[in-house]
Amino acid sequence: LWDEMRTGDALVLAREADNRHDTNAVRVEWRGRRLGYLPRAENRAVAAEMDRGGKLAARIARLNRHLDPWKRIQVEVFVVL
Repeated sequence: LWDEMRTGDALVLAREADNRHDTNAVRVEWRGRRLGYLPRAENRAVAAEMDRGGKLAARIARLNRHLDPWKRIQVEVFVVL
């Protein structure tokens, strides 16, 4: 998938409140494929907004070829007004 992804591509955020590893889990998807999750240290505000029914949008802010998978894709999350 890496070669197909582009900066600015839309991402889908899916709340997983019943995730047994993290009650604030937010899954990140690109074109229907699961890429992973927002980092635990940064997902609380996004999860809370989703739980309140707030509308959020997300996109790829930066792609970085890195050995650490947590550093490969920078995600921007926006509150839609």
